[in-house]
Amino acid sequence: MADNLTQLQENIRACDKCRLCETRTHVVFGEGNPRATLLFVGEGPGEWEDKQGRPFVGKAGQLLDNMMAAIGLKREEVYIANVVKCRPPGNRDPEPDEVAACIGYLREQVRRIHPKIIVCLGRIAMREILHETAGIMRMHGKVFYRTGFYIIPTYHPSALLRNPDLKREAWSDLKTVRRILDEVNNEENTWDLPAVDGKPPKAWL
Repeated sequence: MADNLTQLQENIRACDKCRLCETRTHVVFGEGNPRATLLFVGEGPGEWEDKQGRPFVGKAGQLLDNMMAAIGLKREEVYIANVVKCRPPGNRDPEPDEVAACIGYLREQVRRIHPKIIVCLGRIAMREILHETAGIMRMHGKVFYRTGFYIIPTYHPSALLRNPDLKREAWSDLKTVRRILDEVNNEENTWDLPAVDGKPPKAWL
């Protein structure tokens, strides 16, 4: 499993599928436990991530570490990735063609890690994984079931840094993540669990 991820990372290192390759310092592949039950997905690298080649290492990353610690998780226990692997200039939102060029890499990461829970950090990750167009303020904390995955959107740590008043809602979301994680870990046959949101499974991969 780890070797499969390593090979994928090597394949991505020289990617030139979109214009982001022209301004990046490093491709930010992702990191963590290659057999993780829980996968966090953000939108894309920021300044510090681009410099170090690691996801969520700036102020938002420090907050994410604290968020995980609050529900008893360590970075090395989960896997952390992004929708796009190169920093958009000025930390702007990735453009649709940039996402289209890069989303296949995330799908491959999911296939190889095969987590049971995916936490979407922010609206862009939620949009690309759930294909939901409603705002994150409306969708955060809801639990979706899609072809073998529990998917839970919540606020991006950067949004919490800009608006600390959202932290109370984010904490509620994190408690939901912890509850689902405990249920998955304790359930002998997780794949037969019903759709939490009452919707039929919808293929993403």
